[in-house]
Amino acid sequence: MFSEILKYISIYLLSTTKFVAGPSFGIATGMPTFWTIVLSVLGMMTSVLIFTVIGERTGYPWIKRLIGYIKNRKGLNQRFYYIWDRFGIFGVSFFTPIFFTPIIGTILASAMGSPRVKIIIYMFFSAVFWSITLSKIVQVIV
Repeated sequence: MFSEILKYISIYLLSTTKFVAGPSFGIATGMPTFWTIVLSVLGMMTSVLIFTVIGERTGYPWIKRLIGYIKNRKGLNQRFYYIWDRFGIFGVSFFTPIFFTPIIGTILASAMGSPRVKIIIYMFFSAVFWSITLSKIVQVIV
């Protein structure tokens, strides 16, 4: 019983930091698909809610100072700006579970000036979509 509770808590906590790990480990450990999806979405949305509130209150001044520097860097930062320039908040929200972590995607979207409500709604739909998709992919593989 205690090990089952720990498994559920670990899937939730994994999804708060690295979303892809939640559905992957949930299905791989034999957790029911429904609970894997629910806990993954709840984990990501916990991070999104916490960091949108922090972002709105602080304005992420340290991120705003670094935006010019980040824009010229290669790799993940360059990918973020490519997605932002092409698709805006919708694209960043859609790709956050795959390319970014929920924390980084939320911080960057907030730093770019997206309204909190839009970030929360788009991230929620992205979390639901990717949680279902990744859970089904892992089911087929396992």
